[in-house]
Amino acid sequence: MASEPSDPPETDPERPPYGPAPHPPGRLRPPLVRLALAFYGALLLAALVWAALDGRALPWASADAARDGGAPLRDLAAGLLAAAIVVLASRQLTQRTRLGEQLARMLGAALGPLSLGECWLLAVVSGIAEEAFFRGALQPQVGLVAASLLFGAAHFVPRREILPWTLFAVAAGFLLGWLFDATGSLVAPIVAHAGINGVNLRHLTRRA
Repeated sequence: MASEPSDPPETDPERPPYGPAPHPPGRLRPPLVRLALAFYGALLLAALVWAALDGRALPWASADAARDGGAPLRDLAAGLLAAAIVVLASRQLTQRTRLGEQLARMLGAALGPLSLGECWLLAVVSGIAEEAFFRGALQPQVGLVAASLLFGAAHFVPRREILPWTLFAVAAGFLLGWLFDATGSLVAPIVAHAGINGVNLRHLTRRA
């Protein structure tokens, strides 16, 4: 005799039929996000103190640029264009090369799942803090080449599989440094940096 069918398991109406459950409202941010906010806050403070001790206005590449006041709309457009080019190039490398695909998987696994808001929060704070330090404080002291190489070194991970990420950071450092020198202000590099990180973080963490 056939057994009676068992009752279907109860399902949580708030949980999607597959994949992880959504984060509950009001949850604490993941440790990665909290640690990153603390680190980037300290990095920004270091940049501000360095520039103040040096007698320079942090957002500007030179005294002449500070007097001119820059062109915010032009710099915003330049930053967005640079971000779009880098994002498209990195997406092509991920989709068309085995090395790019492998690197994307490894970075996504290391980051873990992040919400859209968390991705853009990290993107904005990292863009502001890293550009303030490496371009605003460091580059006027050591020049474009040294600042870009040090930027890449700051993204170094002692694993051969992740070396392309470090090389990408060096190339990005040259681009961001060139934007700083060409426009005379931090607006374009901050916009480009935040845009690249925001789009790529979202792409990577959706794979986790």
